This record gives sequence, C-alpha cells and structure tokens, in this order.
Amino acid sequence: MSADRIKLIQESWKKVGPIADSAAQIFYEKLFTLDPSLRSLFRTEAYVQRKKLIDILTLGVKGLENIERLIPTLQSLSLRHVNYGVKEEYYDTVGAALIYTLGASLKEEFTEEIKQAWVEFYALLSGVMKSAVK
Repeated sequence: MSADRIKLIQESWKKVGPIADSAAQIFYEKLFTLDPSLRSLFRTEAYVQRKKLIDILTLGVKGLENIERLIPTLQSLSLRHVNYGVKEEYYDTVGAALIYTLGASLKEEFTEEIKQAWVEFYALLSGVMKSAVK
C-alpha cells in the first residue's frame, strides 16, 4: 500500500476511535442484515465481540507500517476463525459490512479516496487470512 493510503486509513481510523463501540454495533447490524446465518458464529456477548472487532482493526491499522510483522497474527487469527466455522465466502460479506460501517460512522468525511484506501486495506488483510487456510 502507498504511504498516502496508509495515512488515509490511519487518520480516518482515529476519527472512529471515539465512536468505536457504536461503529462496531453498526457493523454487526449490517453484517447480520447481509447474511443472517452468520449470527450463529458469534457465541460471545455482543459487547465482547464489538471490542474484539475494534481491537483487530486497530491492530491492522497500526500494523500497516510494517505489514510483514502483522502477517503471522492474521494467519493465526484466520486459523482460529476456521475452527469457529468461518468460510472463505464470508470475507466478502464482512468487507461489505466494514465499508458500510465506515461510511455510516464517518459520514461526509468518508470520501471516495478514503473508501478506496479501506477497500485496498481490507483486501490485503482478508487476502492474507484466506491464503493461510488454503
């Protein structure tokens, strides 16, 4: 990823920080609207799951400056997700819910340029995770 796109992601994520729990709630509402069957994969309390989502996204955003160090963590996470019943096709639904959430949370600040940076970022993360289980 280019330095400019990394900066866009990091700066926009800082804006999500103060509303992170609300953003995570939007994410899960959208995810379960897009695919209600995914609800059965989440067995922990909703607030715990929201925190996990924010934590992993924060880790990813911070790790963008040294993606090579992030790869083993993503691979490990992917292997755990397989044990939870996550299938490769779910990644597209998660990506759609994530982009929707960012748009709903950042509103007019979610420009097309920022959106494309996040699409690239998610493609990178999900690509690493999907390749770990092939």
